[in-house]
Amino acid sequence: MMMFRLVVGLLLFAAVLCFAMYVGTRQAAWRRRGVVILKWTLLAAFGFFAVLILERLALML
Repeated sequence: MMMFRLVVGLLLFAAVLCFAMYVGTRQAAWRRRGVVILKWTLLAAFGFFAVLILERLALML
């Protein structure tokens, strides 16, 4: 769990840095990179929580 939090935190930090670079340089490439990093980070987080929920449901049955 701690490892997942660390990875998600670092990826979110990387996305924020990409957006900051976009604001500073106005280059669309930085915005695209930030959006891609953010999209895949959120997708991985949803998948992780889905596995946790399914694990809890399996224990209830």
